[in-house]
Amino acid sequence: MATGTAGDAGQEYHTNQVHYHCKKITYADAGTTVTVGDLPPNAIVIGAEVAVKTAFNGDTTNTVDIGVSGEGEDFASNLALGTIGVIRDDEIATALNAMSTSARSIIAAVVSTAGASAGEAYIVVRYVVYRGV
Repeated sequence: MATGTAGDAGQEYHTNQVHYHCKKITYADAGTTVTVGDLPPNAIVIGAEVAVKTAFNGDTTNTVDIGVSGEGEDFASNLALGTIGVIRDDEIATALNAMSTSARSIIAAVVSTAGASAGEAYIVVRYVVYRGV
């Protein structure tokens, strides 16, 4: 069974299916980087988005970047947090998203929540694991 710790297998189901990690963020996470989860070796990210439940108020610069440690915008950058809905990835097709032979940690950087006093959203990253068959 997976441990969810970078360096170990990460979250990997024993059947062929789409995997995902989900992490809640709020306006209180302003200026921080949160760990969403860990990708196992040979994981291929196929989607990243933020589902905004409660719009972050105060400013139109409320955004989030999603990527892996060391490359914080691999999957998405400047996804708006000020409107309710699902805001999808904008950089998923770049070369940095290629499969890695080692485990990687997914991170989300809450870039700015200037003046926000409300806001709740969920980071979702979807991936598949190549098994060599």
